[in-house]
Amino acid sequence: MSMLVNCGRCRTPLVLPPGAMSIQCALCRHVTPIAYDRAAPSHSTPQISDPYRNSSHAPQYTPTPPNVHGRKKAVLVGINYFNSRHMLKGCINDSNCMRHMLTTKFGFPAASILTLTEEQPSAVMKPTRYNMHMAMVWLIQGCQAGDSLVFHYSGHGSQQRDYSGEEADGFNETLCPVDFETAGMIVDDEINDTIVKPLPHGVRLHAIIDACHSGTVLDLPFLCRFNRYGQFTWEDHRPANRRWKGTSGGQAYSFSGCDDSQTSADTSVCTVKDHVNWCNDLLLYSSD
Repeated sequence: MSMLVNCGRCRTPLVLPPGAMSIQCALCRHVTPIAYDRAAPSHSTPQISDPYRNSSHAPQYTPTPPNVHGRKKAVLVGINYFNSRHMLKGCINDSNCMRHMLTTKFGFPAASILTLTEEQPSAVMKPTRYNMHMAMVWLIQGCQAGDSLVFHYSGHGSQQRDYSGEEADGFNETLCPVDFETAGMIVDDEINDTIVKPLPHGVRLHAIIDACHSGTVLDLPFLCRFNRYGQFTWEDHRPANRRWKGTSGGQAYSFSGCDDSQTSADTSVCTVKDHVNWCNDLLLYSSD
Protein backbone atom coordinates (compact mmCIF):
# COMPACT_ATOMS: atom_id res chain seq x y z
CA MET A 1 0.00 0.00 0.00
CA SER A 2 1.18 3.55 -0.83
CA MET A 3 -0.08 6.87 0.46
CA LEU A 4 -1.66 9.12 -2.16
CA VAL A 5 -1.34 12.85 -1.42
CA ASN A 6 -2.32 15.95 -3.36
CA CYS A 7 0.19 18.62 -4.29
CA GLY A 8 -0.24 21.54 -1.88
CA ARG A 9 -0.36 24.02 -4.76
CA CYS A 10 -1.83 22.47 -7.92
CA ARG A 11 -3.61 19.52 -6.23
CA THR A 12 -2.05 16.96 -8.60
CA PRO A 13 -2.26 13.45 -7.01
CA LEU A 14 1.22 12.23 -6.00
CA VAL A 15 2.23 8.73 -4.86
CA LEU A 16 4.37 9.09 -1.73
CA PRO A 17 7.32 6.67 -1.39
CA PRO A 18 7.30 4.86 1.99
CA GLY A 19 8.90 6.93 4.75
CA ALA A 20 9.30 10.14 2.71
CA MET A 21 8.84 13.34 4.74
CA SER A 22 8.06 15.52 1.71
CA ILE A 23 7.43 15.23 -2.02
CA GLN A 24 7.95 17.72 -4.86
CA CYS A 25 5.46 18.01 -7.69
CA ALA A 26 7.12 17.55 -11.08
CA LEU A 27 4.58 19.91 -12.68
CA CYS A 28 4.53 23.04 -10.47
CA ARG A 29 7.72 22.23 -8.43
CA HIS A 30 5.91 22.88 -5.12
CA VAL A 31 7.23 20.89 -2.12
CA THR A 32 4.47 19.37 0.00
CA PRO A 33 5.55 18.41 3.55
CA ILE A 34 4.15 15.18 5.00
CA ALA A 35 3.13 14.93 8.66
CA TYR A 36 2.83 11.46 10.20
CA ASP A 37 0.81 10.88 13.35
CA ARG A 38 3.26 8.71 15.27
CA ALA A 39 0.87 8.29 18.20
CA ALA A 40 -1.88 6.79 16.08
CA PRO A 41 -1.96 3.08 15.24
CA SER A 42 -0.63 2.21 11.82
CA HIS A 43 -4.04 1.18 10.51
CA SER A 44 -5.42 4.66 11.17
CA THR A 45 -3.08 6.28 8.64
CA PRO A 46 -5.18 7.10 5.59
CA GLN A 47 -3.78 5.03 2.76
CA ILE A 48 -5.06 4.55 -0.73
CA SER A 49 -4.16 1.74 -3.07
CA ASP A 50 -1.44 2.53 -5.56
CA PRO A 51 -3.15 3.66 -8.80
CA TYR A 52 -0.85 1.29 -10.69
CA ARG A 53 -1.75 -1.67 -8.49
CA ASN A 54 -4.57 -2.87 -10.73
CA SER A 55 -3.05 -1.55 -13.94
CA SER A 56 -2.14 -4.01 -16.66
CA HIS A 57 1.15 -2.12 -16.97
CA ALA A 58 2.26 -2.93 -13.43
CA PRO A 59 4.73 -5.83 -13.08
CA GLN A 60 3.53 -9.13 -11.69
CA TYR A 61 6.00 -11.31 -9.79
CA THR A 62 6.26 -13.61 -6.81
CA PRO A 63 8.92 -12.33 -4.37
CA THR A 64 11.68 -14.80 -3.58
CA PRO A 65 14.77 -14.33 -1.39
CA PRO A 66 17.62 -13.04 -3.55
CA ASN A 67 20.80 -15.07 -3.89
CA VAL A 68 23.55 -13.19 -2.03
CA HIS A 69 26.19 -14.82 -4.26
CA GLY A 70 24.84 -13.47 -7.54
CA ARG A 71 26.78 -12.52 -10.63
CA LYS A 72 28.27 -9.09 -11.34
CA LYS A 73 28.07 -7.51 -14.81
CA ALA A 74 28.80 -4.03 -16.09
CA VAL A 75 28.61 -1.98 -19.27
CA LEU A 76 30.92 1.05 -19.37
CA VAL A 77 30.64 3.62 -22.18
CA GLY A 78 33.11 6.46 -22.69
CA ILE A 79 32.99 8.66 -25.79
CA ASN A 80 35.47 11.45 -26.59
CA TYR A 81 34.09 12.09 -30.13
CA PHE A 82 37.57 12.28 -31.64
CA ASN A 83 38.10 14.53 -34.67
CA SER A 84 34.69 16.18 -34.43
CA ARG A 85 33.30 19.51 -33.29
CA HIS A 86 31.76 17.66 -30.32
CA MET A 87 35.12 16.44 -28.98
CA LEU A 88 35.52 15.83 -25.24
CA LYS A 89 38.69 14.98 -23.32
CA GLY A 90 37.96 12.89 -20.25
CA CYS A 91 35.17 10.43 -21.03
CA ILE A 92 37.32 7.44 -21.99
CA ASN A 93 39.40 8.07 -18.87
CA ASP A 94 36.15 7.99 -16.84
CA SER A 95 35.35 4.53 -18.19
CA ASN A 96 38.86 3.28 -17.45
CA CYS A 97 38.62 4.59 -13.88
CA MET A 98 35.24 2.93 -13.43
CA ARG A 99 36.57 -0.38 -14.71
CA HIS A 100 39.51 -0.18 -12.29
CA MET A 101 37.19 0.56 -9.38
CA LEU A 102 34.73 -2.23 -10.16
CA THR A 103 37.46 -4.86 -10.47
CA THR A 104 39.57 -3.77 -7.49
CA LYS A 105 36.97 -2.46 -5.03
CA PHE A 106 33.82 -4.46 -5.81
CA GLY A 107 35.11 -7.75 -7.18
CA PHE A 108 33.63 -7.53 -10.68
CA PRO A 109 35.29 -10.11 -12.96
CA ALA A 110 37.10 -8.41 -15.84
CA ALA A 111 35.42 -10.82 -18.24
CA SER A 112 32.00 -9.59 -17.07
CA ILE A 113 32.64 -5.96 -18.00
CA LEU A 114 31.95 -4.60 -21.49
CA THR A 115 33.83 -1.37 -22.18
CA LEU A 116 32.76 0.59 -25.25
CA THR A 117 35.17 3.37 -26.31
CA GLU A 118 36.62 4.69 -29.55
CA GLU A 119 40.01 3.27 -28.53
CA GLN A 120 38.76 -0.32 -28.67
CA PRO A 121 40.35 -2.20 -31.61
CA SER A 122 37.25 -4.30 -32.28
CA ALA A 123 34.44 -2.72 -34.29
CA VAL A 124 31.80 -4.38 -32.10
CA MET A 125 33.23 -2.57 -29.05
CA LYS A 126 32.95 0.90 -30.54
CA PRO A 127 30.26 3.08 -28.83
CA THR A 128 27.91 3.21 -31.82
CA ARG A 129 24.16 3.38 -31.36
CA TYR A 130 23.70 -0.27 -32.30
CA ASN A 131 26.55 -1.50 -30.11
CA MET A 132 25.33 0.50 -27.11
CA HIS A 133 21.84 -0.92 -27.45
CA MET A 134 23.13 -4.48 -27.76
CA ALA A 135 25.41 -3.95 -24.75
CA MET A 136 22.40 -2.91 -22.67
CA VAL A 137 20.52 -6.01 -23.85
CA TRP A 138 23.53 -8.15 -22.84
CA LEU A 139 23.62 -6.50 -19.41
CA ILE A 140 20.06 -7.54 -18.58
CA GLN A 141 20.00 -10.86 -20.42
CA GLY A 142 19.74 -13.86 -18.12
CA CYS A 143 19.95 -11.85 -14.89
CA GLN A 144 18.64 -13.56 -11.76
CA ALA A 145 17.96 -12.69 -8.13
CA GLY A 146 21.19 -11.67 -6.41
CA ASP A 147 22.84 -10.22 -9.51
CA SER A 148 24.46 -6.77 -9.40
CA LEU A 149 24.50 -4.72 -12.62
CA VAL A 150 26.23 -1.44 -13.44
CA PHE A 151 25.66 0.85 -16.43
CA HIS A 152 28.09 3.76 -16.69
CA TYR A 153 28.00 6.38 -19.42
CA SER A 154 30.31 9.35 -19.94
CA GLY A 155 29.71 11.45 -23.02
CA HIS A 156 27.28 13.91 -24.53
CA GLY A 157 23.61 14.03 -23.56
CA SER A 158 20.81 16.00 -25.15
CA GLN A 159 17.03 16.39 -25.35
CA GLN A 160 14.32 15.79 -27.92
CA ARG A 161 10.76 17.06 -28.01
CA ASP A 162 8.28 14.61 -26.43
CA TYR A 163 4.95 14.33 -28.23
CA SER A 164 3.45 11.58 -26.04
CA GLY A 165 2.65 13.81 -23.06
CA GLU A 166 4.65 11.59 -20.69
CA GLU A 167 7.36 14.15 -19.89
CA ALA A 168 6.49 16.92 -17.44
CA ASP A 169 8.92 19.33 -19.12
CA GLY A 170 7.92 18.29 -22.65
CA PHE A 171 11.32 16.77 -23.52
CA ASN A 172 12.85 13.30 -23.67
CA GLU A 173 16.41 13.00 -22.39
CA THR A 174 18.93 11.28 -24.67
CA LEU A 175 22.41 9.77 -24.83
CA CYS A 176 24.60 10.55 -27.85
CA PRO A 177 26.49 7.57 -29.34
CA VAL A 178 29.60 8.29 -31.35
CA ASP A 179 27.52 8.03 -34.55
CA PHE A 180 24.49 9.95 -33.28
CA GLU A 181 24.55 12.43 -36.19
CA THR A 182 23.82 9.60 -38.63
CA ALA A 183 22.27 6.82 -36.53
CA GLY A 184 20.36 8.97 -34.04
CA MET A 185 20.35 9.35 -30.29
CA ILE A 186 19.23 6.84 -27.66
CA VAL A 187 16.06 8.17 -26.04
CA ASP A 188 15.18 7.69 -22.36
CA ASP A 189 12.12 5.60 -23.30
CA GLU A 190 14.40 3.09 -25.04
CA ILE A 191 16.77 2.96 -22.07
CA ASN A 192 13.86 2.37 -19.70
CA ASP A 193 12.42 -0.39 -21.91
CA THR A 194 15.83 -2.09 -22.22
CA ILE A 195 17.44 -2.04 -18.77
CA VAL A 196 14.74 -0.94 -16.31
CA LYS A 197 11.45 -2.66 -17.11
CA PRO A 198 12.92 -6.19 -17.53
CA LEU A 199 14.75 -6.01 -14.17
CA PRO A 200 13.44 -8.99 -12.11
CA HIS A 201 13.04 -9.25 -8.35
CA GLY A 202 16.30 -9.50 -6.44
CA VAL A 203 18.43 -7.85 -9.14
CA ARG A 204 20.01 -4.45 -8.48
CA LEU A 205 21.02 -1.97 -11.18
CA HIS A 206 23.22 1.08 -10.63
CA ALA A 207 23.33 3.56 -13.51
CA ILE A 208 25.86 6.41 -13.37
CA ILE A 209 25.31 8.94 -16.15
CA ASP A 210 27.82 11.75 -16.62
CA ALA A 211 26.22 13.79 -19.39
CA CYS A 212 24.21 16.91 -20.06
CA HIS A 213 20.45 16.76 -19.40
CA SER A 214 20.84 13.43 -17.58
CA GLY A 215 18.60 13.97 -14.55
CA THR A 216 15.85 11.54 -15.60
CA VAL A 217 17.54 9.73 -18.48
CA LEU A 218 16.39 6.32 -17.15
CA ASP A 219 12.78 7.54 -16.90
CA LEU A 220 12.36 6.10 -13.40
CA PRO A 221 8.98 6.68 -11.70
CA PHE A 222 10.47 8.57 -8.73
CA LEU A 223 13.20 11.19 -8.47
CA CYS A 224 15.08 11.96 -5.24
CA ARG A 225 16.51 15.47 -5.36
CA PHE A 226 19.29 16.46 -2.93
CA ASN A 227 20.53 19.95 -2.14
CA ARG A 228 24.03 20.96 -1.02
CA TYR A 229 23.07 20.48 2.64
CA GLY A 230 22.07 16.83 2.23
CA GLN A 231 18.35 17.59 2.41
CA PHE A 232 16.17 15.80 -0.11
CA THR A 233 12.68 15.71 -1.55
CA TRP A 234 10.89 13.09 -3.61
CA GLU A 235 9.23 13.87 -6.93
CA ASP A 236 6.57 11.67 -8.51
CA HIS A 237 7.43 11.27 -12.21
CA ARG A 238 4.84 8.66 -13.14
CA PRO A 239 3.27 9.72 -16.45
CA ALA A 240 -0.37 10.74 -16.52
CA ASN A 241 -1.15 8.08 -19.13
CA ARG A 242 -0.33 5.41 -16.49
CA ARG A 243 2.39 3.80 -18.60
CA TRP A 244 4.53 1.68 -16.29
CA LYS A 245 8.08 3.07 -15.92
CA GLY A 246 9.31 0.90 -13.04
CA THR A 247 11.03 -2.47 -12.94
CA SER A 248 9.59 -5.98 -12.86
CA GLY A 249 10.44 -6.22 -9.18
CA GLY A 250 14.15 -5.34 -9.15
CA GLN A 251 15.85 -2.22 -7.83
CA ALA A 252 17.09 0.49 -10.20
CA TYR A 253 19.17 3.48 -9.08
CA SER A 254 20.28 6.28 -11.38
CA PHE A 255 22.89 8.89 -10.46
CA SER A 256 23.23 11.77 -12.90
CA GLY A 257 25.78 14.50 -13.49
CA CYS A 258 23.17 17.24 -13.68
CA ASP A 259 19.46 18.04 -13.90
CA ASP A 260 17.39 17.66 -17.07
CA SER A 261 17.64 21.40 -17.72
CA GLN A 262 21.39 21.63 -17.00
CA THR A 263 24.61 20.90 -18.87
CA SER A 264 27.84 19.20 -17.79
CA ALA A 265 31.42 19.92 -18.88
CA ASP A 266 34.93 18.46 -18.80
CA THR A 267 37.06 19.39 -15.80
CA SER A 268 40.66 18.81 -14.74
CA VAL A 269 39.95 19.51 -11.06
CA CYS A 270 39.67 15.88 -9.91
CA THR A 271 42.42 13.29 -10.08
CA VAL A 272 41.95 9.62 -11.01
CA LYS A 273 42.01 8.81 -7.29
CA ASP A 274 39.26 11.39 -6.62
CA HIS A 275 37.08 9.87 -9.37
CA VAL A 276 37.49 6.33 -8.04
CA ASN A 277 36.86 7.37 -4.44
CA TRP A 278 33.73 9.35 -5.38
CA CYS A 279 32.21 6.46 -7.36
CA ASN A 280 33.18 4.03 -4.60
CA ASP A 281 31.34 6.12 -1.98
CA LEU A 282 28.34 6.48 -4.31
CA LEU A 283 27.90 2.74 -4.84
CA LEU A 284 28.49 1.93 -1.16
CA TYR A 285 25.91 4.52 -0.06
CA SER A 286 23.23 3.31 -2.48
CA SER A 287 23.82 -0.33 -1.50
CA ASP A 288 23.00 0.26 2.16
